Amino acid sequence: MTLTLTSRAFAEGQAIPSKFARDGENLMPELSWTGVPDGTASLALIVEDPDAPSGTFRHLAVYNIPPDWNGLPRSVDTGSDNNLRFARNDFGNAQYDGPQPPKGHGPHHYHFRLAALDVPTINLPPDVGAERILQEARKHAIEEAELVGIYERH
Repeated sequence: MTLTLTSRAFAEGQAIPSKFARDGENLMPELSWTGVPDGTASLALIVEDPDAPSGTFRHLAVYNIPPDWNGLPRSVDTGSDNNLRFARNDFGNAQYDGPQPPKGHGPHHYHFRLAALDVPTINLPPDVGAERILQEARKHAIEEAELVGIYERH
């Protein structure tokens, strides 16, 4: 079975509703996945916008997701009852910050990337950036799934 990532908030290649944008309610959309491969010890999720004017912009890095989870609820919190962690996104926040492309810049494609990892935790300092989490996750990736949503500010 192939690792598959979906959301009830938007379908592959479709518009991300404004309540999930940074200038909306800035809610993280609910995500679900199936097909976690055997040998998965944890999962990591990165959200990035390769259409940003200054190059790829990362909106989220959440990692140390338990391998038996089948999704993340809307606006998930790390809480204290698990190892789930957020890295600093490119806004400088350790949380989800939704789409906020420049007005009139055209549609931006937001790539939600879920990686199944062969390690139970990524042990990096809590203030590391999302790009560093992505680099570490790729070293341990067994399989990756992607969901792309589109957002544009007029």
